Amino acid sequence: MSALSDAAAGDQLEPRTAMITRADLVAYAGASGDLNPIHWNERVAVDVGLPGVIAHGMLTMSLAARYVADLAGDPAAVVSFSTRFTRPVVVPDDDTGATVELGGKVTEIADDGARTVSITATHEGKGVLGKAVAVVRPR
Repeated sequence: MSALSDAAAGDQLEPRTAMITRADLVAYAGASGDLNPIHWNERVAVDVGLPGVIAHGMLTMSLAARYVADLAGDPAAVVSFSTRFTRPVVVPDDDTGATVELGGKVTEIADDGARTVSITATHEGKGVLGKAVAVVRPR
């Protein structure tokens, strides 16, 4: 059983806090091949109008997808995930990094037991993902 398998439509899911550090950005850049300097160079990020170095959007999305997969108890149970990027996550150059608050709500349960989950992801009180939705099918 997982946190999602017993959830009813309308249930809020247990929130989680995720941290992103500059070291995470370097690791993600290497793994993804996205070496854009806005993700590691403060001067470049500011020169292009950003408030500072920002996390990769797909890294932020992956935190939300992992949140749902963990609640499902099996990453393969997540059969779809979609979102829009609404705001960047600014990652300071310190040992703490940036905090992303994750939450979710079961919005629908299909006849086969699949749950549609609406996900929230915020940084400094503002949404960083919009229309984030996952479908989780029991396995």
